[in-house]
Amino acid sequence: MRLTLSLDAMGGDNAPLAVVEGVDKTLDRHPDVDFLLFGDEALLAAIVEGFPRVKAVTRIHHAAEVITNDQKPGTALRSGKKSSMRLAINAVASGQAAGIVSAGNTGALMAMAKFVLKTLPGINRPAIATCFPTQRGESVMLDLGANVECDADNLVQFAVMGEVFARNVFGLNKPSVGILNIGAEGLKGNTAVQEASLILQDTGLPIKFSGFVEGDDIGAGTVDVIVTDGFTGNVALKTTEGTAKLVSAFLKEALTSTPLARLGAMLASPALNAFRRRLDPRRYNGAMFLGLNGICVKSHGGTDALGFANAIHVAVELIADGVNDGIKKDFAQLSTEPHNGRQAAAG
Repeated sequence: MRLTLSLDAMGGDNAPLAVVEGVDKTLDRHPDVDFLLFGDEALLAAIVEGFPRVKAVTRIHHAAEVITNDQKPGTALRSGKKSSMRLAINAVASGQAAGIVSAGNTGALMAMAKFVLKTLPGINRPAIATCFPTQRGESVMLDLGANVECDADNLVQFAVMGEVFARNVFGLNKPSVGILNIGAEGLKGNTAVQEASLILQDTGLPIKFSGFVEGDDIGAGTVDVIVTDGFTGNVALKTTEGTAKLVSAFLKEALTSTPLARLGAMLASPALNAFRRRLDPRRYNGAMFLGLNGICVKSHGGTDALGFANAIHVAVELIADGVNDGIKKDFAQLSTEPHNGRQAAAG
């Protein structure tokens, strides 16, 4: 059975060309996926005409409006009912598509998706999650900006969703989970992380809780799932991205500084190319909105076709691995527990 995804074809700095080219690249990996493209019908039709493979697997739906990057979420929610973003989300709610991918305004996408798709049972707030390259492979971190302030319940919900993701997508039998904190010691941190830690220590869910982790544990891959509030997570994400760019710039500067350095760079080019691919942010593009009653993936707004193709791949994986079904199952079990950890924290 073929899978259908809806795409906000007008979202992102390089749309709609990068979206169409991204679909074309996706077909090398997922030839059994169909797409609904929402956007300027005349413009999209002209672009798709140059990609025969894309034309064969897409249907174009006209959208008269586009959500801009500077629109506030509330404004977009009220006035963007005919936008490419909103219509693409509606397609998931109506069952026309199994998931949506957009490179548009993050706040607007979250607001619209939460309003239209609602949240899964037991979840108060969806979380933005993404994969990080680590020394041990990959880890998933959430929240990355959807929830600036979080209480203990929110962090526990993030932990459950992240663990389900790592178990299904990474194929891990029992992923390890850690809460990002200012120290690994049990007495450090604010009330929210302290209470969440107590709850996760006592839960009967199949969660391997490893306690608190620090910022340097992110790259080390100390745990498979890193849980934090959206403010801290977004700062950590942007710091990591900036550090990767800094390292790449310093390396390029060093390897082009002298004729001898340039010769060494030529000799080491295979290894340097592998290094560059490992740090390429396009390979990790595609942030997931976990906790929604439908699959929604946010692509980086400035990405190109390769990055958008990877965001589509993330959506396909989430659907194929049944991540939402796993989250619902674990939350059904969590809701029947007495929360001994919460009682201890209150005491």
